[in-house]
Amino acid sequence: MRMWASFFSLLNVALVLMNVIEHGSAGITSTFIRAEWAAADIPLDNKVFETPNGYNAPQQVHITQGDYEGKALIISWVTPDAPGSSKVQFGTSEKQYQFSAEGSYSNYSFSSYKSGYIHHCLVDGLQYDTKYYYKIGDDDSGREFRFHTPPESGPDVPYTFGIIGDLGQTYNSLSTLQHYMESEGQAVLFVGDLSYADRYDNEDIGARWDSWGRFVEPSTAYQPWLWSIGNHEIEYFPKLGELVPFKSFLQRYRTPFEASQSSNPLWYAVRRASAHIIVLSSYSPYVKYTPQYIWLKEELERVDREKTPWLIVLVHVPIYNSNEAHFMEGECMRSVFENWFVSHKVDMIFAGHVHAYERSYRISNIHYNVSTGGCHPIPDKSAPVYITVGDGGNQEGLAARFRDPQPDYSAFRESSYGHSTLQIKNRTHAFYNWNRNDDGKKVPTDSVVFLNQYWASNLQRRKLKRNICRGSLSSVAAF
Repeated sequence: MRMWASFFSLLNVALVLMNVIEHGSAGITSTFIRAEWAAADIPLDNKVFETPNGYNAPQQVHITQGDYEGKALIISWVTPDAPGSSKVQFGTSEKQYQFSAEGSYSNYSFSSYKSGYIHHCLVDGLQYDTKYYYKIGDDDSGREFRFHTPPESGPDVPYTFGIIGDLGQTYNSLSTLQHYMESEGQAVLFVGDLSYADRYDNEDIGARWDSWGRFVEPSTAYQPWLWSIGNHEIEYFPKLGELVPFKSFLQRYRTPFEASQSSNPLWYAVRRASAHIIVLSSYSPYVKYTPQYIWLKEELERVDREKTPWLIVLVHVPIYNSNEAHFMEGECMRSVFENWFVSHKVDMIFAGHVHAYERSYRISNIHYNVSTGGCHPIPDKSAPVYITVGDGGNQEGLAARFRDPQPDYSAFRESSYGHSTLQIKNRTHAFYNWNRNDDGKKVPTDSVVFLNQYWASNLQRRKLKRNICRGSLSSVAAF
């Protein structure tokens, strides 16, 4: 009898939890606020910024996807003293390089700063789900790394992404980076604001781009980071004679934009494993008839949910945000694109910009009419979940002031540093965690089971509820 009483008690808790989730009325504002270290950049003489041994040795090594389907990589690096070689040697056995690819290099000036020689090399014709080893640089100072290509796209291909935003180069940033590298992430979705070098003056801007490239190299040299830009990449400084936006970013970080028929490196798309990932630019024109608008409309039609069921969008400015910082800044993009996000059943939209964490319910505000009203977000099972992860750890510190009361669309929010992981299991389910940085360790704090918008049926939702009732519940919810 006691066993049955415990079972029905657990069942009742589960049903209440699920009812709360479905109706979007159980928003949580965490009272935990932690800034473990001061929001100041790590000094340049710290070992995390060390240059590699050897004359003109390659540094700031980073890789990203180089094509639409995942069979190519763009490998980038900097040689500080001379051009050196732009060749990449690679193969499937360590120190045995059967293949090579030839890249190119360039350099640039920014105010009084002159960059090193920035190399970019497209390595294509790779096999799916294969470990490769690669070498860059001249023999005496060459460096060796490795990467693993994604599996061929398919509806039930598992894959794990890390999601990081607004990283910078503080001790909090270092904690985030180290915690992510301890995870099982296979690639990073980066939602903008890389180095925060624009907060410096003159040649120090370039120097802090260099230090950031060395700072993240322990991850970026070994697995692809898919880049989106933020406001700190704009770097429009008329007083310094710098009038070309995104100059440093575009010189240093390449994207496979042409492979997705985009006309601009700042917006593009890739397929990777079972995910179709669309990257948008918050700081480029996107209203009707602009290139980004036209491209997105066409790209959404190219999405094949039978092949890549998970549809993910990256953008810097949150579409929905209940923090006092940057409140409503995403409203213009919402008014232009939200209807498309809902009609195409986008699964989730990741953003940065706000230096805190927040996850929404599935809601939309597409029924707003200037004459009839209806200007409030409402529950919408076809809508994306909006997630803000602008909490990487940069020198501007945390955004600690959330709006009160918590709006109905907000499910969980906390002003702390951290990163997220999205573990796609199959065409219907993905496990999501936001991991707080806490006293030198990562703490899974917000855990959710996401149900795929295209494939998950009501029957599958009921089955998941039954499974949760049998389990321990913990803090996991299903969306």
